[in-house]
Amino acid sequence: MPASPCGTGCRTAPVATAGTLRVVVRCVLVGALLLVFPLLLAGRVLPAPGRRAAARLGARGLLAALGIGLDRRGGRPDVRPADDRPDVQPADSGVGTLIVANHVSWTDILVLAACFPCRFVARADLVDWPVLGLLARIVKVVPIARDRLRTLPDTVDEVADALRGGATVVVFPEGTTWCGTAYGRFRPALFQAAIETGATVRPVGIAYRERTGAPSTATAFVGAEGIGESMSRILRLRGVRAEVVTGADLDAVGSDRRDLARRAESVVRGTGDLVAVPPLRVTSRRVPPVVVDRAAARHGEVLRAG
Repeated sequence: MPASPCGTGCRTAPVATAGTLRVVVRCVLVGALLLVFPLLLAGRVLPAPGRRAAARLGARGLLAALGIGLDRRGGRPDVRPADDRPDVQPADSGVGTLIVANHVSWTDILVLAACFPCRFVARADLVDWPVLGLLARIVKVVPIARDRLRTLPDTVDEVADALRGGATVVVFPEGTTWCGTAYGRFRPALFQAAIETGATVRPVGIAYRERTGAPSTATAFVGAEGIGESMSRILRLRGVRAEVVTGADLDAVGSDRRDLARRAESVVRGTGDLVAVPPLRVTSRRVPPVVVDRAAARHGEVLRAG
């Protein structure tokens, strides 16, 4: 199973934190949104396009309630942000899109749901989590059981069926969360669904930044931290923004899933500030990856993250 060497020591101290009153207001807003939007999404109050719009608005509202801003841009001049791209909407007919992204925190789900009308492939126990569990059941996540890899072909088939139906499906090919300055390789299995259906693969990079623009690992969901503890900590952050960079689409037709995974990973890594050297393969202990800051690299400095 994918494992990350990242732990609580990877998280940077936030530049600014919210006061008690602000935290209380955020908690009230989160509670109110969780009462209203599930009713709109689960019922027949709205038609399908309205439910998709409500899902995006709900995700944006939850991000705002948590105090996380959102910035989106294209990774290349010919790639426009999500709101300007009509092809991110699920099609009534035809094949959908497989979005592949790096994975830093549980907040990634809200970040991408705020940008794309989509379904997610997520850990099977997500439905038991507070807050996200309710949303996961409503948006019908495709569960993946990391401790039962024999079921992986069934998960690939379910993703393929969703793509054939015109859905946009989000997967996190790293298989687990990393701190954002170190990362794991993209696992190829779920790329098979795009190859079988001829779906477009859209690489997306996610990064979190302080209000100064400096990279932040304050939202990272790593180590032994529980979801409740993580939510409590994130509610106290201030000035953190999620940056979503959409890379150029990849054609899956005729591709090998391992090659497709490598190409998608290369695009995602090219959207960030850091270039990482994969960790050495050892059996006795886990070696954290070496991360080279591009600015520091010009001065010959090498940083080790994790």
